[in-house]
Amino acid sequence: MAKRRRLSDLKIMSKRNEVILAVGAHQDDIDFIASGSIAKWTGQGAVVYYLLCTNGNKGSDDPKMTSAKLAKIRRKEQENAAKVLGVKKVFFLNHHDTELEPTLKLKKEIVKIIRKTKPTLVVTLDPQARYSIGRGYINHPDHIAAAEATLSAVFPLARDRLTFPDLAQKGFTPHKVKEVLLTAFNQMEKMIKSWASMTGKKNKTKYAEGFKRIVLRS
Repeated sequence: MAKRRRLSDLKIMSKRNEVILAVGAHQDDIDFIASGSIAKWTGQGAVVYYLLCTNGNKGSDDPKMTSAKLAKIRRKEQENAAKVLGVKKVFFLNHHDTELEPTLKLKKEIVKIIRKTKPTLVVTLDPQARYSIGRGYINHPDHIAAAEATLSAVFPLARDRLTFPDLAQKGFTPHKVKEVLLTAFNQMEKMIKSWASMTGKKNKTKYAEGFKRIVLRS
């Protein structure tokens, strides 16, 4: 059973020597929601992996940009950003931007990476963050799909021995994630700084990142 606690001002505990998997829909998703925490964790000795579900090949208004070129640019940018933060490896599933759905295929792909990296902690978006009237935005459907698929992959799909036995036969044996952090965001610098500042005040620091924490019980 999963115990869910809302901790908007969560003080992130030490993650020394732990394995952490951060899952996003697009290149830059994880950097927006958790780069400060990830930098802290890698600095403490944690091993961090990124998993991006799409290739980010649609988000450009430049009439000269092509989807293929944009995907290459965004992949390189993500690899560079991950390197700065000390991330060990970035996995790319390469689904098309704006077309992501929480299908069994996607869940299986995420399960494979969970079983491969065997994280103690998984960080991802909040699938319940659909829109904000006050802030005037609708959350990207890829964010919702990636989050829903990731939660299903964590529990129960990656855990259960009889789920995806073909993966187990290839060496991707079942794994129990101990903790999940969910966070929602609006990709605007001013708004992100405002949120981080409000959370930071509660923790007596200039900026802080807030999460919803799920501690999983076997």
